Amino acid sequence: MRAHTRLAFQVLLPCLFGSLPAAIPAAEEKLKVNADTRYEYRQQHDPNGIGKFYLGREIAHVMGHQAADWLERPEREDEEKPELLLKALKLKPGDAVADIGAGTGYYSWRMAKAVGESGLVYAVDIQQEMLELLAKKMAERKITNVKGVLGTITDPKLKSNSLDLVLMVDVYHEFDHPYEMLQAICQALKPDGRVVFVEFRAEDPKVPIKEVHKMSEAQVRKEMSVQAVEWAETIETLPWQHIIIFKKKAQPTRSVNSPKL
Repeated sequence: MRAHTRLAFQVLLPCLFGSLPAAIPAAEEKLKVNADTRYEYRQQHDPNGIGKFYLGREIAHVMGHQAADWLERPEREDEEKPELLLKALKLKPGDAVADIGAGTGYYSWRMAKAVGESGLVYAVDIQQEMLELLAKKMAERKITNVKGVLGTITDPKLKSNSLDLVLMVDVYHEFDHPYEMLQAICQALKPDGRVVFVEFRAEDPKVPIKEVHKMSEAQVRKEMSVQAVEWAETIETLPWQHIIIFKKKAQPTRSVNSPKL
């Protein structure tokens, strides 16, 4: 997961309930995000958030590498059903994909098997310690097509127009600079490339996760409406999480017979 130097136990923990979710407006309207007023800061806020807001949503505290063992907990198999997520991604041999906030590589190695030896997974994290743990896990599994990438809080350090798919599992809501990160992620997609959000459902009060660590589909679509992508589909096969998929918008092409302006 993405991380700063905050204590690991300020982070998302399972089976803890927060306050009732705030109402979030429908999100299909096109928005303009001014760089000077992009983020709002509030003194009074959820203690599990950082007091920084983007398009009405408070950004959550992030997980430090000290809590890496939690990413490999046995219960995660039942809570998240990773095999169902991989099926929904429809990865193909030879695909180039990225796992943003990869942590210990819980999803990276699964994606690596799906894209095969001719494919490649870029496992992005902003903590060198987490990437070292990931490398160890990949070596234990004899996975050779996962490449660790040290990103920053504003840039995942991925080449433009290089990726078939970008996956973010339970991490986007913790990005300090969500607009900048999404902009860079969308630039890294190939034409028709996909970006996939997997987030705990804010619409469901039965999901036992703190509210600031959940996101509604409407909020995700609202935040993506300012990027160069279009919504493709939302899949609800996982026990607690949305799978929300966007596709990069095709660039308009000029007819060979059209006059130059």
